[in-house]
Amino acid sequence: MIIVTGTKRSGTSMWMQILAAAGFPVIGDAMPQRFEQLQAANPAGFYESRLRAGVYFATNPDPQTGVYLHPEDTREHALKVFIPGLIRTDRAFITQVVATIRPWREYTRSMERLEAESAAARERAGLSAPPRRPELPLPVEWWFEVYHLVRDVSLRRYPFHLVSYDRVLERSDEEIAGVLGWLGGGDVEAAVAAVQPGLRTQEAPDVDVTGLLDEEAVDLFDRFYTSIHTERVLPTALLGEMNALHARLPGAWKNAWLRRVHRVPGPLPAPAPSDPGSGCPS
Repeated sequence: MIIVTGTKRSGTSMWMQILAAAGFPVIGDAMPQRFEQLQAANPAGFYESRLRAGVYFATNPDPQTGVYLHPEDTREHALKVFIPGLIRTDRAFITQVVATIRPWREYTRSMERLEAESAAARERAGLSAPPRRPELPLPVEWWFEVYHLVRDVSLRRYPFHLVSYDRVLERSDEEIAGVLGWLGGGDVEAAVAAVQPGLRTQEAPDVDVTGLLDEEAVDLFDRFYTSIHTERVLPTALLGEMNALHARLPGAWKNAWLRRVHRVPGPLPAPAPSDPGSGCPS
């Protein structure tokens, strides 16, 4: 499968819209029924399915229908899978991965907005709003997901293209043509037309992390995104800093991540010259 991944609110739906417009078959509904009341958050469609949690024993075969998706039958299908789900996904189902990333401050504010809209929608429907998982504050959640995305591609070495959300909005023609060429084709003009910059809701917001993250961590968060956005590589020295930062994070956060992913992680492996961990393959 062509897996589209990233954190939530990072442009994964946009990339599904791009690939659908380019002519790739997609797995998932543009507007699943359970998301209808959140349409304002993503009017062009979410393109999500049960498989957003990953393609592995718990989701394939489908636990309700028993339908099994075979790797050889779905090599050219686009599927949206969030980062924890990608980590769970069996390697046989990963043909290529298109990953998108957004600055941590924008992620934080966008998720706060989505959670508020979700709570309001549930209230209108007479449902109680589930409490947010408090063990991973949103800026920390962003870090854990992008860190483990880099770790996973470094370990399993699947074909991988990482692009920033901003680059797609700023250079749609160039970025989309490059990704479609890497994937093997598609209607570039129709794909570019699917991008709607006007739907962006956050841009360089201020987020106070006093008492949560120190200046060194904030600086590394920013430099990680800048490396992807402007340099399009992750230097070996930066990977070392990422490992050092991750090693000193509180154990409670790491345990919360383990409970979410159900997998015991280790540090990012030291990259060899040909290791995907030494840059952003494309």
